[in-house]
Amino acid sequence: MSAGPAESAPQYPVLYRDTRDLTPFRRALIRTSVRGLTGGVRRLAADAMAGRAPGTLPVEGGVPRLGKVSGRMPGKAAKAVHSATFNSTDPDRLIGLARAYPGWSGLCYLMAGLLAYSHGGYLRASELLQRGLSIRNDDDANRYAAEYLPGVLTRVEVAERVEVPVLFSEEAVFLALSHSLRETGQAEAALAALAGLPPSLPMAVARCSLEAALGRHADVAADTDGLLNGDDLSAALLLVRARSLRRLGEYRAAGATLQEVLRRRKTDFTLRSDALTDRALLLLDAGRKSLHPRDWQHRKPAELETVKAIRKDAEMHELWDREYGRAADGDDG
Repeated sequence: MSAGPAESAPQYPVLYRDTRDLTPFRRALIRTSVRGLTGGVRRLAADAMAGRAPGTLPVEGGVPRLGKVSGRMPGKAAKAVHSATFNSTDPDRLIGLARAYPGWSGLCYLMAGLLAYSHGGYLRASELLQRGLSIRNDDDANRYAAEYLPGVLTRVEVAERVEVPVLFSEEAVFLALSHSLRETGQAEAALAALAGLPPSLPMAVARCSLEAALGRHADVAADTDGLLNGDDLSAALLLVRARSLRRLGEYRAAGATLQEVLRRRKTDFTLRSDALTDRALLLLDAGRKSLHPRDWQHRKPAELETVKAIRKDAEMHELWDREYGRAADGDDG
């Protein structure tokens, strides 16, 4: 690998440079009606084979057996929360425990929110997740979360038909919250929920999709400049970029972006099909019959107004970091 990029090489935005060796993300899924059906059948079969009721939270590696928490035997609260988290399909059970054990209420509301989200209850999920993020937990709840919840898997829709399984983490909670807010018509709040998350492709897809929905196409174009098609997530993001460029009247750049989606042969068939459809729409907009660069209509780039960056809602992210991200700091065991 070279020591540094050449001067002519595209500069990748900080938004996508996730430098962590391990991330909470698993392989992205591009949903279709058929894949959604077969995926649901597979999940039901897996739950049945594991002796779990359909509708419980998915867990990577199986449900952990409750034992000592940081060297201590689990108390009554830990046992009740463990059972409700892994064996229940009803968020109300966790909500009841939040009221019974105030020191565990923040964690209980978060898990109830993720459970409601997994069932498609977006309005309730957004309310529960926001409530859970606003409440501090006691040390026992934080130790339990750090030891027993890392395997909880949330399948988050970061954009239309693009689903990413995310292990229990800040990203899982805030991406699920953002999607829930988007589904309930709160696009600005959904965008604000993503502010402060670590850089990653799933976050970028979610953010740029929201920016495009809000008409902030110049922001999308700037944020995705230099992006290449390395996997299905980047291909999905390039499709968002191409559509924003088309809205801005930058037809040559939009055509080159769609060509990048089609360049990689292993790109998901659905994404390639979308790129071909978008290329046809681009031809109609440009009033041309050929995609050859010499045939593109030459236009001067329109002068675009500077869009103010959305206000970052740092308070909830700082609270998460105190409660979960650094829960292990200062622990005895």
